[in-house]
Amino acid sequence: MSAQPIVIGHRGASGYVPEHTLVSYFLAIQYGADFIEPDLVMTRDGVLVARHENEIGGTTDVAAHPQFASRRTHRVIDGADIEGWFTEDFTLAEMKSLRARERIAQVRPANTRFDRQFEIPTFEEILVLVNAGNEERAARARQLGVPAPARIGVYPETKHPTYFASRGLALEAPIVEMLGRHGYHDRGAPVWLQSFEVGSLVTFSRMTQLPRVQLMDDNGAPYDFAARREARTYADMSTPAGLAEVARYAQAIGPNKSQIIPRKADGSLGVPTRLVDEAHAHNLAVHPWTFRAENFFLPREFRHGELPSERGDLQGEILAHLRCGIDGFFTDQADLGVAARAAYMKETRA
Repeated sequence: MSAQPIVIGHRGASGYVPEHTLVSYFLAIQYGADFIEPDLVMTRDGVLVARHENEIGGTTDVAAHPQFASRRTHRVIDGADIEGWFTEDFTLAEMKSLRARERIAQVRPANTRFDRQFEIPTFEEILVLVNAGNEERAARARQLGVPAPARIGVYPETKHPTYFASRGLALEAPIVEMLGRHGYHDRGAPVWLQSFEVGSLVTFSRMTQLPRVQLMDDNGAPYDFAARREARTYADMSTPAGLAEVARYAQAIGPNKSQIIPRKADGSLGVPTRLVDEAHAHNLAVHPWTFRAENFFLPREFRHGELPSERGDLQGEILAHLRCGIDGFFTDQADLGVAARAAYMKETRA
């Protein structure tokens, strides 16, 4: 469906620095990502911040702050009992006293050298950064006497929106308001609003014409989510009948990449499914997640070396999926994603 597949900087350039930091988003922009992707949660005083989950014990240094020790607690979120510290128990000022740390240190030990160096960004700070990136690109184009490039896009995800709404901290309206404040307010704006939860996307559809993406989980994912949502429901969404239902409120799907090309028992890529063709038949774009360069995440035939943390042939894996007709993809290494897309576009023109 897309003339050129889009490259989505997943949580920024999280393969190089801790995810959901301004440095991570900045790197993704510099590497040429078309979109940057913040996961959004809410603070106690109603400010949108970027974190992988509302539980922040694994992504910040909150455990090192004795003044917050008493806030460690249990919460039931999307049916899962989770213990830790939660953004909805902290004001923005308190969140700003914390620092980010690498979430998957066992796979990305090099990223830990940046632990406790970067703040937790607000959604507004991310949009200000994007605007600065757009201005920089436009100024460079003027100097070179070439047309201005397309605006850098934003691809926000609502994290646990039903849970946050139950606490009086609904995510959707503040996201739409903040996007509008920064000039992202019509269907032509470079924004995709994404969620695993149907209700969140339906809520967005009543507020804005900005396009929406139904995320789809899969039990074959290479790692577990803190709270896995009903896998059966999302498996149903990959059928023609399910896709027809999704097309009523969304313009794209974001499937796990294994739903495009399943893996065989030995960990190598199998035979592609018909999901891309079936989604396109329902006028749905397809943006699978997540392409990562480390062996731990790669199919067997694209791994280099023995260590899970070593980087293999990410371009090879991305190319295999681009040849299936996907319209974009999430990647932790935007520079490698841009290179893979360039190779694919050259291949298609040959």
